[in-house]
Amino acid sequence: MTIIRRKAAAGPFVGEQSFFATTAKGVEEVLAREMTSLGLGGVTMDKGGVRFTGDLSACYRANLWLRTASRILITLTEFPCHSPQDLYDGVRALPWDRYLTPDTTLAVECVLRDSALTHSGFVALKTKDAIVDTLRDRFGRRPSVNPKDPDLLVNVHLVRNRCTISLDSSGTGLDRRGYRAEAGEAPLRETLAAALVLLTDWDGTVPLVDPLCGSGTILIEAVLKALNRAPGLVRERFGFQRWPAFDVPRWRRLLEEARQTERTTLAVPILGSDRLEDVLAVARGNSRRAGVEKFISFEARDLRDLVPPPAPGVILTNPPYGRRLGDEEQLKSFYRQIGDVFKQRCAGYTAWLFTGNLDLAKEVGLKASRRIALFNGPLDCRLLKYDLY
Repeated sequence: MTIIRRKAAAGPFVGEQSFFATTAKGVEEVLAREMTSLGLGGVTMDKGGVRFTGDLSACYRANLWLRTASRILITLTEFPCHSPQDLYDGVRALPWDRYLTPDTTLAVECVLRDSALTHSGFVALKTKDAIVDTLRDRFGRRPSVNPKDPDLLVNVHLVRNRCTISLDSSGTGLDRRGYRAEAGEAPLRETLAAALVLLTDWDGTVPLVDPLCGSGTILIEAVLKALNRAPGLVRERFGFQRWPAFDVPRWRRLLEEARQTERTTLAVPILGSDRLEDVLAVARGNSRRAGVEKFISFEARDLRDLVPPPAPGVILTNPPYGRRLGDEEQLKSFYRQIGDVFKQRCAGYTAWLFTGNLDLAKEVGLKASRRIALFNGPLDCRLLKYDLY
């Protein structure tokens, strides 16, 4: 078996590293544009994510700034894997004492597909065994496993008998910004909401309206973008902050740079409405925790009573999809109502509707000028653009 190894270095993560940022299916191009604008190198799109290269600062910046990435993985090694022994030997070949100590807690997660090894739990266990055996040989004792809140999260990606071992630098997913203590019945992930905003090209120079705002995620992500506020500033911590090699001064410099580039004002109204006051209370709480409550006006209003600010402007909304039996028939009239409101009250606006039900979307009664395929978890969805003349 051939093991592809990185060149030996004096410590972990010295020099240029290879990274893989995971994202929702369909968002890869949006994420790649984010990386390019952030100045990251070696940007290459792949299925389910985007690769890039850089030093430790690039890893920190990606976690702090990328709005549509789910996790930032540091690639350690890649090797062919057809048997449990191949897996064990490939993992043991890595210098694990550079990345953790016997006092560091550990967890392993596995993505497994189309390979000779067919049980992800077994692959994770075998990987863990190889890591702790390495540490025991080096220090005489082994690290503890903490599957819920580890100091070091190891990612095993075994697809078509090709194994990639990575470290998850993010810890919890980057969609968990930290501001959403509460959510509505079917909330969008923060990263997907940010992708919707980026796809509309809304830049904060015209009004933005979400007439079905729910827990407010779309509007909060839009304001964070318009203010040029790094989404990672809201989070309490990242996985890399618990690593032995965490560079505190470097991280503090990046945080200070992010705060200095942030805008403090918006010149246009941002409006969110929902017919239920208790839902709006959740949205207001989320916006307060995100530090953007003064930029968003939430009001209890039925869709039929929508009064948007003077055009031009952008409407971006995520109506219910009707996934439960019986819901779809009831929602047909609601989607027709959405179309009527667009036509009668929103002339001069550009409207974007995100839905996981294309049959319901037909009820809007307007021809979409653009249709973007995206996934909300396993759901095949579309972001539909309507030019409201």
